[in-house]
Amino acid sequence: MSTTANTTSEVSSNEWEFIHMSEQEEDLICRMYKLVGDRWNLIAGRIPGRKAEEIERFWIMRHADAFSVTRNQSKAKHS
Repeated sequence: MSTTANTTSEVSSNEWEFIHMSEQEEDLICRMYKLVGDRWNLIAGRIPGRKAEEIERFWIMRHADAFSVTRNQSKAKHS
């Protein structure tokens, strides 16, 4: 009886490469996020050559500190 290891295509955020965006792309992403939230497909449709996954990963990497601060504040309130 042989066993095969399950391999997944998931990658932790620690292994992500930094995504370089132009200043115009960053500005558009920020403005679109304020308008439509995390609808990455919609945002990516406005930026030629970018995929929704790239935009989301860029957003998460750029705002990871803000998310962790908010998360930690929320945990502290409920403790």
